[in-house]
Amino acid sequence: MTTEKVAIITGAGRGIGASTAKLFAENGYAVCINYKSRSGPANELAREIIVKGGRCITVQADVSNEEEVNRLFSTVDGELGTVSVLVNNAGILKSQSRLEDMTAERINTILINNITSYFLCCREAVKRMSNKRGGVGGVIVNVSSAASRSGSPNEYIDYAASKGAIDTLTTGLSLEVADEGIRVNCVRPGLIYTDMHTDGGEPERIERFKSKIPMKRGGQPSEVAEAIYWLASEKSSFSTGNFLDLAGGL
Repeated sequence: MTTEKVAIITGAGRGIGASTAKLFAENGYAVCINYKSRSGPANELAREIIVKGGRCITVQADVSNEEEVNRLFSTVDGELGTVSVLVNNAGILKSQSRLEDMTAERINTILINNITSYFLCCREAVKRMSNKRGGVGGVIVNVSSAASRSGSPNEYIDYAASKGAIDTLTTGLSLEVADEGIRVNCVRPGLIYTDMHTDGGEPERIERFKSKIPMKRGGQPSEVAEAIYWLASEKSSFSTGNFLDLAGGL
């Protein structure tokens, strides 16, 4: 079994997750790129990492599904070793809508994909990291959103609420496992240039809002990745239960 540090990054086939996978690989981590359905970008990213000398696997898994989460972590156990860092990044967004037009199906889909997935992955990570279970500790970084603070009225109240739950999860879990060698922190990106805005039906959404951002621009996935890496590194060794907002001043 390798003693190399191992990072699992969910939803790592694109955007923030892909940038994070690259950065961890560049810093010597063995990386698991988790993806739900888009195998092409995930496999291409893995090849890029491997060509540069990194160790990397891709694992297809719907992380809102308990059996698939168990399979994800078991695969990593067998192929890379025990997880050192979990980056909970997978999430979905539906088209812009006011609450009065949202169906129960839509709301439940958002909540299951964006909340249940984080809980399940945190559970499996804690089982492996906790020094009370024979582990050597580790770090969990949750990717929330500035929407948890703004509420995203008239567009994504359901998404915003799901990210509010992740903020609460971060606080509660950080306290629960603080004396077990596990740190739990959170990043809250604002308007970042990813194709998630296309999922919401407005690819150019950042252009509409950037004049309201104090820094007058959107953020890059690599900027969020750097924050995630810092929270996972020993440079933030006394940080747990904390939130790092990456929203250009909003």
